[in-house]
Amino acid sequence: MAQLDKRQIEQALEQVIFPGSDKSIVALGMVSEIFLADAKAYFSITVPAAKANELEPLRLAAEKATLTVPGIKAAVVALTANSRPGSSATAAAAKAPPAPQRPAPQQQGKAGVPGIGAIIAVASGKGGVGKSTTAVNLALGLQTLGLRVGVLDADIYGPSIPRLLGISGRPKQGEGRTIMPMENYGLRVMSMGFLVDEEAAMIWRGPMVQSALMQMLREVMWGDLDILVLDMPPGTGDVQLTIAQQVPLAGAVIVSTPQDLALIDARKGITMFRKVEVPLLGIVENMSYFVAPDTGKRYDIFGHGGAEAEAGRIGVPFLGAVPLTIAIREMSDAGTPITVNEPQGPQALAYQDIAQKVWTEISRGSGRTAPKIVFE
Repeated sequence: MAQLDKRQIEQALEQVIFPGSDKSIVALGMVSEIFLADAKAYFSITVPAAKANELEPLRLAAEKATLTVPGIKAAVVALTANSRPGSSATAAAAKAPPAPQRPAPQQQGKAGVPGIGAIIAVASGKGGVGKSTTAVNLALGLQTLGLRVGVLDADIYGPSIPRLLGISGRPKQGEGRTIMPMENYGLRVMSMGFLVDEEAAMIWRGPMVQSALMQMLREVMWGDLDILVLDMPPGTGDVQLTIAQQVPLAGAVIVSTPQDLALIDARKGITMFRKVEVPLLGIVENMSYFVAPDTGKRYDIFGHGGAEAEAGRIGVPFLGAVPLTIAIREMSDAGTPITVNEPQGPQALAYQDIAQKVWTEISRGSGRTAPKIVFE
């Protein structure tokens, strides 16, 4: 296949005229930097905020024009609102005739994903608390209950699921615009880390990230899953709000370390999910304590019990405490999660117990019977 050139895409976009003007979206400076990865083009179109809701046909036209470029198999095009006065796009829109008034669409519920029984978010108020490691081992713990489980890496800027699960390579194209998920350890997985190089920096604006995330969720052939685990990015930004507002979450799991600083940020995540009416399945205290492998002496490096106390204070389940161990770190870096590598070890059993409690909470909300896990 010939080397793709961004200029070819720009030339194709020269044919896309902004409504009400005689200039293209390229000439008006509305097209962002174009990013190419595996025959797929990613870019955004900056449009006036007042016109954003009316310009979906423009986005579709840009997508269609991009697909005419030889070698381009798919395009992710997002609209980015811009309300700055004096911009060329704003000036063009000011000359455009008013759009015909249409009746407002009825408010619809959040659309589910066909074949997926429940979707949960694993979130944290800040980075560095082991959220992704928890998400992976929670997913594997749910699998030990006999459930069919998938993992979506929603951390677009810092995808770590491919490394944690030891998956490399590129996903295959399915029928139409769908993508086949990658698989390992029985989990079906999708991550932006499969589509770009590990060292590539994702320099995208918020709406573009949201668009890519929704495509990874809804345009992947997940098949039949009992539960899909979303590894959320840290914090309470656009991605979290997009997921909470557009995806029918069965609940959220909050991961925190015991220290006060982490708990302060965890409270923000809890508050956000409550405001958007997402059930809180519970809190996990990660790096709860450290046991020296040579002496067996326990050290509460980050304090201990802070997350459990916080769960009791706000009235949500405390799902469990996971110790800080060298084994979890080494196996995570090697792509062999401890729940797979040492399934009967104390750390794996802690994750499995958390998984049982999470599924019990989900089942309680849906009327399903939660299976019991048996350790032999």
